[in-house]
Amino acid sequence: MSGKRDLLERKNLAARRKAANRYYSGPPSDHFDGTLFFNPDGQPPGRFADLLKWRLSGKRSKWPATNPSPFPPAKPATGVEGAALTVTMVGHSTLLIQTAGLNILTDPVWSQRASPLPFVGPKRVNPPGIAFADLPPIDLVLVSHNHYDHLDLATLKRLKASHDPLVITPLGNDVLIGDAVPGLLLSAHDWGDRVDIGNGVAVHVEPVHHWSARGAGDRRMALWAGFVIETPGGKLYFAGDTGFHGGTNYRLMAEKHGGFRFAILPIGAYEPRWFMAPQHQNPEEAVQGMKLCNAAYAAGCHWGTFQLTDEPIDEPVRKLSEALDDQGIPRERFRALRPGEVWDIR
Repeated sequence: MSGKRDLLERKNLAARRKAANRYYSGPPSDHFDGTLFFNPDGQPPGRFADLLKWRLSGKRSKWPATNPSPFPPAKPATGVEGAALTVTMVGHSTLLIQTAGLNILTDPVWSQRASPLPFVGPKRVNPPGIAFADLPPIDLVLVSHNHYDHLDLATLKRLKASHDPLVITPLGNDVLIGDAVPGLLLSAHDWGDRVDIGNGVAVHVEPVHHWSARGAGDRRMALWAGFVIETPGGKLYFAGDTGFHGGTNYRLMAEKHGGFRFAILPIGAYEPRWFMAPQHQNPEEAVQGMKLCNAAYAAGCHWGTFQLTDEPIDEPVRKLSEALDDQGIPRERFRALRPGEVWDIR
């Protein structure tokens, strides 16, 4: 009897956990407690009281209503073959990576606002660096987590209709995306998983220090991640959105992957530090991360398009240059890319 009762209790517990998490149900791990995901030895997102304290502090810098890029909108070629590598900035954390005959988008957002509502919330201060109609055929999309400035369902619907790409995302985000974009080819994975794309290309889903939520009731129900793209021309690292976390995950990337030809690292949305430090690294930490993960070159993202935090719009660029100079790293190795800017990495 006791065995049947134990089995029933386990089934009931599993059902309760599934009901408690609308996106994912699975066994506990070192970053999933059976209901919610968490950062191992890390910090959870701030409390609502801390959010109010920050938003009422009155220290938010005023951004310009428009801040056009000095670069015209790019019109990428159809394909970049072999070991050649071209990276084009669209805006915020959206970049087009072209290599090995593939066209890859990171966290694609073409909407005017990073918000659940079309009339309120962070609004673009510059247009996308590639017009949607000028995109080459998109083969692969990497979605790092479900915050609105990274997971834009309207853009994913457009990509499904025009390109029908494979979308790789961490656990739980596939439910959210799949409900909104039926028929989209989705592949959801845990930290440490590898996805073979073909022709010598693979994607590794890797840990970062962050969190997830689409609203007040689904915090940490879906996983967050960075990605390593293994290509014939070398490994590329897209860190998604992350706090520095003492450099733990950068060291792990170096140990596991040996180093990178190119890295895309966030450098913005970091003030005030007392509130943002666990989840958003600053430019100085991004430079440390570049060194720790052994990246030959890096592009700075997550700045200059949507105002999410308190720092002035141009501060990340200035602080990045200062940090590179302090570390004796040539500025051309780590560039804060602007919309429409194209970087051919040889």
